[in-house]
Amino acid sequence: MRVRRPTGSRRTRAVRIPKAALVLLGCLPGLAAVVALVLCAHGIGSTGSADGSRSVGGRPAAAHTVTRPHIVPRSVWAARDNARTRPPPRYDDKVVAVFIHHTDSPNAYDCAEAPRIIRYLAQGMTEARDWDDIGYNFLVDRCGTIYEGRAGGTDRPVTGAHTQGFNHRTTGIAALGTFTAGVPVPKVMTDAIAHLAAWKLGLADIDPRGTVRLVSSNGRSRYADGTTAALPVLAGHKDGYRTSCPGAALSARLPEIRDLAARLQGRT
Repeated sequence: MRVRRPTGSRRTRAVRIPKAALVLLGCLPGLAAVVALVLCAHGIGSTGSADGSRSVGGRPAAAHTVTRPHIVPRSVWAARDNARTRPPPRYDDKVVAVFIHHTDSPNAYDCAEAPRIIRYLAQGMTEARDWDDIGYNFLVDRCGTIYEGRAGGTDRPVTGAHTQGFNHRTTGIAALGTFTAGVPVPKVMTDAIAHLAAWKLGLADIDPRGTVRLVSSNGRSRYADGTTAALPVLAGHKDGYRTSCPGAALSARLPEIRDLAARLQGRT
């Protein structure tokens, strides 16, 4: 079987992330406990590096870490025979941005059906499109359950196939359903997306409310090949590709998802 690997961007640089205070954040309804590291630096200035991380007095600053949310492993939904044809996963050095998607699939599903739906989506990508694996790194159902998507390890910076031209150093999170204008987006779903994004970005101390500079690696993206684009750290699919994804309703929720993700990281 011919395997087509996803296209991605070249090495990227994140712009300077605004200075934020570190605090200890307690529990939020519907989410697991969130732990932020506290760093006291009196009279010492903070500076931002090219990749969006912070330093204090020339030393690396403590990351805005977040507890890892519960993630259902791909073994729950993945067809066993897919492992025989899937090539080894590819990795980047870190995740500096997140792209939010919707799967453009029916919304009226029982959450117990989510593994079957994800398996169907994966088959469409690997069989109909001849991809090597499902493109999304993670999927979230309407009950707020997070599923591992693309193989390679949830805590590692796996190169995805979710946003043409901008797959390197990014993570793709797909909301299971179709969220066009007027369609309700469950709060438990957006809360889970925020928690997941806060955790992944926190591993590199990236502020979800910031901006990142990514270089397009494919002229079929919204930007010509080689163009440096300034994009939101937590972006919608349509920010990097000519599409309506993740739908008008979910796109309208991105600002509050960014704010919640930042609060979960202990930023003010």
